[in-house]
Amino acid sequence: MVRRALTSVGTGDGGVGGIGEERDASRLWHITLSVSGKPAPLSEVRRGLEQLAHDHPFLLTSRYADDHAEIRYWEEARDLHDAAAVALRLWGEHRSSAQLPPWEIVGLEVIDRATYHQRVAEGYGPPPAHPVGVHPF
Repeated sequence: MVRRALTSVGTGDGGVGGIGEERDASRLWHITLSVSGKPAPLSEVRRGLEQLAHDHPFLLTSRYADDHAEIRYWEEARDLHDAAAVALRLWGEHRSSAQLPPWEIVGLEVIDRATYHQRVAEGYGPPPAHPVGVHPF
């Protein structure tokens, strides 16, 4: 399988893809990834999510049941498209190494930092992830 970089992600040479383009500053995006599928033993789901948290150090919190899970974390990316692309690859790329259930992604929310904090302040969003870690629903 040939891997290719996202076209809008810089390659470290100061450019983004076109000659003379300036590299846009990265921003923080709050990601909520929802997955579900056939029931799996809770102990295996928890162990897999704990391994995912170890493999992906920016993971804030995971909630899980035997047939679904929600993963929340911050991602640094140039724009929403890049943040969403990385988020959509997270489950599949770590499924084997973390021995995650063969569930599918059924939901994705990507919001910028300001929107996240505005929602929390207004009481519309989820409270900040506390305690950080892997927890049952």
